[in-house]
Amino acid sequence: MIKSCFIYACGLFSFLILIGGIALSLSNVFSKLVESAVEKEIVLKNGTDAFDAWEDPPAPIYMQFYFFNLTNPLEVLDGDRPAVVEIGPYTYREYRPMEEVIFHDNGTKVAAVNTKTYIFQPDMSRGPESELIRTVNVPAVTLMERFKDEPFFAKLISLIMKGTDEGLFTTHTVGELLWGYEDALLKDIHAVKPDVDPVFGLFYKSNASNDGEYVFHTGQEDYKDFARVDTWNNQRSLNWWTSDECNMINGTNGASFHSVLTKNEMLYMFSSDLCRSIYAVFEKDVVVKGIPGYRFTPPSQVFANSSVNPSNAGFCVPADNCLGSGVLNVKPCKQSAPIIMSSPHFYQGDEKFVRAVFGMRPHKEYHQTFIDLNPLTGVVLRAAKRLQVNVYVEKMDTFSQTGNVTTVILPVLYLNESVVIDDSSVAKLNAVLMEQNVLVNVPFILMGIGIILGGVFMLLVCRHKMPEVRQFLTFGISL
Repeated sequence: MIKSCFIYACGLFSFLILIGGIALSLSNVFSKLVESAVEKEIVLKNGTDAFDAWEDPPAPIYMQFYFFNLTNPLEVLDGDRPAVVEIGPYTYREYRPMEEVIFHDNGTKVAAVNTKTYIFQPDMSRGPESELIRTVNVPAVTLMERFKDEPFFAKLISLIMKGTDEGLFTTHTVGELLWGYEDALLKDIHAVKPDVDPVFGLFYKSNASNDGEYVFHTGQEDYKDFARVDTWNNQRSLNWWTSDECNMINGTNGASFHSVLTKNEMLYMFSSDLCRSIYAVFEKDVVVKGIPGYRFTPPSQVFANSSVNPSNAGFCVPADNCLGSGVLNVKPCKQSAPIIMSSPHFYQGDEKFVRAVFGMRPHKEYHQTFIDLNPLTGVVLRAAKRLQVNVYVEKMDTFSQTGNVTTVILPVLYLNESVVIDDSSVAKLNAVLMEQNVLVNVPFILMGIGIILGGVFMLLVCRHKMPEVRQFLTFGISL
């Protein structure tokens, strides 16, 4: 009797364990427990790994610049299509610690400035910063555009350019074009217009400096608010664009993201370089240094023309003046300089921009912006921000220096700001993922134990029945 009770108790126990394992698996209890723990842990708070990585990113960040050297300036002035040759990269190590960090509102918000410093890396570059690049004369074009309707200054600019033999195109070193040089034309105009800076550089005042104060949500109240920008330079919205939607400051600064990501969500980012917020959507699963991740990329709709994406109408400045898909006129936020931003080689842009400049060869692998994130922790595994700086060039009757140039969006350079997770962070992340795997697999372990015990139960039942069978057979033979 005791033996039979033990056998059937074993069977009942195996059945209960199996059912319990199945129920736990279907309810995702342990997955939810892990996610809940991660949501509470990943907060911008002193003493946490998340805060340390946010304050001073451990992975090395590199900024690469690729210039477009103009090969046919005289022909362009006669109305021919510009021909450019890509030259680069010129690589810089980027350091971007958060400074002047102050917590507010009981730890729910944190203020900081993101100071960026760039150190040239000769061994990772095509050549030295002293290499010469021929490109459009951005200071001259900017002044022409600004004063074309003011006869006195327009005449003055034209006379100075003739006197110094300065034209629509110019040649300067990589270092000068990036970080700044004293321009003769700007210097002369500065004498009569003090608000005109005599120094020009595409990234002038960007080295060892910051783009203003940010206030971020810490994620303490809601994990989805982790590192989300609350205000930038004390503003919750912009004033450059013609619609409230386009002026919104949405998402993080692009360096941090909340934990427990799903494939169907949009990740919003605010970029002061672009003077606007953008978003990225899931593209595919990836693996970086053995860590699983989701790749998010900005879809073509982000920079689409208003005819394709009506919500982008506010980016057409002035109103209804839309250049086309794939480009963004940032003149309102770049001191009236006729700067047009796009993806490198006009990737995802209208074909007319590609055809207008000989040398444009858009390629997804080299020119797409993407972010690879671990879905559980939101940690950036790999990322590449790729942007192209262009200048809007057109014939201006007021200035003979523009010749018979055909209106064109002329590329000057593109940048590739990239990062790959460091090995130390990989080790920490692997430990977290191992704990997750153990907990998530508990239901399957229970199901396995249930099946094994079920097999033992069947074996014991069979063995328990065998003596009765033998006794029956023996009795039958004796008869």
